Amino acid sequence: MAEQNSYQVADWNGQSGEYWVANQTRLDAMLASFGQAAIEAAAPAAGERVLDVGCGAGASSLALAARVGARGQVLGVDISEPLIGRARALAPQDRPVLFQVADASSAELPEGAFDILFSRFGVMFFDDPTAAFAHMRRALRPGGRVAFVCWRGVAENDWVRLPMVAIKDIVPLPAPPGPEAPGPFSFGDPGRVARILTAAGFTDITIAPFEASISLGQGDTRNAAIDDAVKMAFEGGPLSLVLADQSDDVRAHAWAAVRAAFAGLPGERSVMIDGAAWIVTARNPVS
Repeated sequence: MAEQNSYQVADWNGQSGEYWVANQTRLDAMLASFGQAAIEAAAPAAGERVLDVGCGAGASSLALAARVGARGQVLGVDISEPLIGRARALAPQDRPVLFQVADASSAELPEGAFDILFSRFGVMFFDDPTAAFAHMRRALRPGGRVAFVCWRGVAENDWVRLPMVAIKDIVPLPAPPGPEAPGPFSFGDPGRVARILTAAGFTDITIAPFEASISLGQGDTRNAAIDDAVKMAFEGGPLSLVLADQSDDVRAHAWAAVRAAFAGLPGERSVMIDGAAWIVTARNPVS
């Protein structure tokens, strides 16, 4: 694994990876519409070869494999051993898909072997994204395509903004990371994304907005769904980090505040909350 991405390697082989494995079915369902939009932008055809970067537990890889068929091939790579283990366990034996624990920014990838470089929320975490994309581009054939989905800014994503706003008067919030610091929202500026891809050697770059409602939590009644949504927010993501070392009293106040925020959102057996992303496409030049 590359030293430069050591924090992400540790996190996704620790707390974040364990959380995803424990909640894999639900988390993949929450992101399904975003992944499907990116797959449609990639337009994989029968027989094509796809590199799925940051494949997680393999949902996007399996969807891509269904599109490329038996004559195609999908290689899903991720830095998380727990998630790759889950992906291998879920993959049907008859799908043309392989999974590998690897850092795509530095892994030895066969040169010119892939028709498509794809990612569902897996490319925002590189310490040096330009170098990472330049490295991955070498694995694409001339004329090969890039398609990925990445989050827009925090202000446009209520699934993270609303809970943090709800607790701001209860517990001190950490200073937000720099806009280019590796993390979920580091590709929020489309101009930066275009500059990274251009510097890495890609052409024909398009960056299109995509919005979808995320189904957070589930329950047989609305109250149960809201409680489950709060529980999910407390167990994973930025809110869980802020509240990790807080007292039971502070956590109880935070729970009530987040629950009130979620109660104002639509949904009967889940809480429907806004998500905003970019669908990015590009091409590896022929010469």
